[in-house]
Amino acid sequence: MDGKTKLRALWDQGQPTLNGWLSIGSPFTAEIMAAQGFDSLTIDMQHGALDYTELLPMLQAMRASGATLLARVPWLDPAQVMKALDAGADGIICPMVNTAGEAARFVSYLRYPPQGQRSFGPTRAMFAHGPDYPQTANSRVLAFAMIETAEALANLDTITATPGLDGIYVGPADLTQSVSQGRLPFGMDRQEPQMIAAIRRIADACQARGLIAALHCGTPDYAAQAVGWGFRMTTVGGDTRFLSAAAAAAVAGFRRLTTGATDSAQPGGY
Repeated sequence: MDGKTKLRALWDQGQPTLNGWLSIGSPFTAEIMAAQGFDSLTIDMQHGALDYTELLPMLQAMRASGATLLARVPWLDPAQVMKALDAGADGIICPMVNTAGEAARFVSYLRYPPQGQRSFGPTRAMFAHGPDYPQTANSRVLAFAMIETAEALANLDTITATPGLDGIYVGPADLTQSVSQGRLPFGMDRQEPQMIAAIRRIADACQARGLIAALHCGTPDYAAQAVGWGFRMTTVGGDTRFLSAAAAAAVAGFRRLTTGATDSAQPGGY
């Protein structure tokens, strides 16, 4: 074992990567998603309908896929970060990182001493990643800080200068609300010049620091555009959105074919 995840291998080759999103607390749903060919999958412990009791079996269900398995923790909390890593997560996405100090604290929770303050006890990680996990964990584990506020955007240069940080994950819905002071609606795939400029500024800052820029997207078209802006990881959809979209399409198709009616149901979002 060399400690290199699939994501790191693809980035080393200069390839953009595709991330899937898991909000349903089900190992079976996770297994289905992991079989579709995503380069990585993220279990959402912040807004997803799940907690640690679902996290661990979901990681187990996806292990055979070879995808890099990430977790978004609920907040900047060392207990949550370390628990997810001990369960076998390959990396952590941390929401609402607003300052360089918060970014430094986040990184310290992921690294064993002397690089950080992670407590030793990789209960499942040793079985998932091999007996040399203690020696490779610091270089293996990925640290993504989320920039999703006007404060974080103002501190972009100092946040991206944080030693040990691997990347920035952009949450466009919260970022839009904060930057526009509530004047723009929630949502992904922003088209407003102000928001495109902010999103591209983050990608540029990551490129300048050698970090991975990641963006949460709603469509493959927008994700491909983001790759052109310099984003090296994009999330395109997740389990709840795919389920609701497919179900809505099936119902609409049936109604159209049997009654001639047009169903106005729209696929659900996040």
